[in-house]
Formats: sequence, structure tokens, C-alpha cells
Amino acid sequence: MTKTPAFRCMLPVLLTSFLASLVAFAAVLCPAAADDSKRPPPLSLTLTFDRPLEASMAPFVSASSHGLFAAEGLSVRNDFVGGSTEAIARVAAGTSEFALVDLNELIRFRSKGNTPPIRAVFVLFNQAPYAFVARKSRGIRALSDIEGKKVGVAESDLSIHLWPALARQNGLKKSGVKMYRMSAAVREPILSAGQVDAVAGFSYLSAVNLRDRGVPASDLAVLRYNDYGCEAYGFAVIVNPAFAAVKPVAVKAFVRAVIAGTHFAIRHPDAAVDDVITRMDDGKRDLELERLRTVISDNILTGEVRRDGLGGVDPDRLERSIDQVGEDFKFRKRPVAADIFDDGFLPPIGGRLIN
Repeated sequence: MTKTPAFRCMLPVLLTSFLASLVAFAAVLCPAAADDSKRPPPLSLTLTFDRPLEASMAPFVSASSHGLFAAEGLSVRNDFVGGSTEAIARVAAGTSEFALVDLNELIRFRSKGNTPPIRAVFVLFNQAPYAFVARKSRGIRALSDIEGKKVGVAESDLSIHLWPALARQNGLKKSGVKMYRMSAAVREPILSAGQVDAVAGFSYLSAVNLRDRGVPASDLAVLRYNDYGCEAYGFAVIVNPAFAAVKPVAVKAFVRAVIAGTHFAIRHPDAAVDDVITRMDDGKRDLELERLRTVISDNILTGEVRRDGLGGVDPDRLERSIDQVGEDFKFRKRPVAADIFDDGFLPPIGGRLIN
């Protein structure tokens, strides 16, 4: 009985010693956790999109939602503007470190001369989404049927600038198509109402939107430019050149996170769409899921990407696409592939392949 008080007196000492040993053991097993207080705060960045949020942006949204940017030490804020021209201007001014833009708009920008040396560091759309979306009931089933028809074109639609090259390659008269300029907001409604025979736009936007408006899929002909000889790439991530020069490690980290986010969207499109829908106002899940699946199959996961991995370009193909852009746009100084794309921030091919 006399030992009990002495033992009780030692309990606090024993407990303190045990807890100290436990903390030390945890530090050995999880050194990162022990050094959390020494970690620098995440680097804050801005990523600008050239249009309102929709499912094609899922790789970036999922990278944020699932901590892929955070794991690279980055905190990424999203901004949305009205077109690639404005998004490129923000990157040029340094108000945004990164932007997702149409690579062909970057080609036009760099061809003007005396512009900041902005380049893309990651290509999301291996094939541009440009297409004529037509009604079969109006007599259009192939590109050759487009001559003599009325085509609705949004005022800001870059796809129409590649029409001259497409027409020449396919032996068509570019003047044989009646182009009607209109607001993008009324493009699909006008086609569904039968006021035009086809519209020029993005296949994953116009075609999916028309089906949502009740136009039967069996009555839609989606004439993708890349099926008729267009070599253009689509959306790509560009970076502010001054930021890239000072923070190359951060640019590489950003690209790694985007690649991981793209892998996630390809493998888990349902979950990726849920990530997007939670950030949209009045987004329709079924519609956005169809949009994402269309983008993955038609624009992201192409044969070239399966062979060479995500994010890169074929320099020879990029040179040919620059020439195609130049058929309808007068270059002050023709850019070369190295002016448009920098592969120095991509990980090795093994880290970009789709398994």
C-alpha cells in the first residue's frame, strides 16, 4: 500500500516521457508533417480563361479541387474574360501569369511584331475543335455539301479564318459559302429554327448545345476541320515570359499539376464534371458530362497524344498550321514554331503518357 502514492507521483513523468517519445517517433515517420511550420506559403498565381466556365476546363478545376496545385506549392485563382485576345493581353501585361487560349490566336498575336515573347507551355487540345455543325435535313452530310449554303458565324469566331485553307485543300470555292455574321448567343437558336443551314463553331459547344435544344442527333452533321486536312492545335496554356524567366520551377510545377488534372478528367469524367458543376451557375450535369466526353475523345485524347503524351506539339505540324492561319491573315512577320511553343517546361514523355 505504501508504494501506491509514489507510483502515482511518477505517472505525470512517465506520461510526459511517453508523449515525447511518440512525437519523436511520428517525426521520424512523417518528417514533412514535422516541418510544416518551415514550409514557405504557397505561391499565388492567376489563370485566366477566355470564356465562361464549362466542362472543357475540367482538368484545371479538378487540379484545384483535388489539391494537385496545392501539392506543387501553388495557389491558383481563376479569372474569366471575353475571348483569347483579351486573355493574351492580360498575360502580356503581367496581370495574369497563365491563360488558356486558342493557340491560333497566339499565332496571330505573335505575327504582329514587337510583341512580348509569349509562348505556350502546354497544349490541352491536340486538335482544334473547329467544325461546321449542319442539319442533314438541309442537304449537308459532307464538307462538299457546304457550297451554296447559308452558314451562321459568330463575330468573334476564329474558326472562320481557317476556312480559306480548308476550302483550298478540299477543292471548294471559299466564296461559294454565304457567311452570316451574328452573335454567338443566337448561333445555335438560328440553326435549330432553320434560318441557316449550318453554323461554324466549336464541335463540343455547338453540337452539344443543339442536341440540348431538341435537334435530333440523327439530323446533325458535325464536319470537323481536322477530318478535312486542318492541322491546327486548339486550346493551350500560355505564360507571362518575365514570370517564366524568374520562376521556371513554378511553371514546371503548374504544368505537372495540369497534366495530373487532365489524367484525372480522362479517367474520372463523372467526378471531374461534378467538380465543374459545383462552380457553375445553373449548370446542367448531363449536358456538361456529354461536353467533357466529346472534348476528351475528339480534342484531347488523339492518336498523337496516345503515342507522344499530353501537352506537346509536333514542330512540323505546328509549322504547317501557321501557314494555314496565314492564308486568311496577313503576317507582319511570320512566326515559327519556336516562337509559339516552348517544350522546356514539360516533364519527360513517360510522365505525360496516358496509361
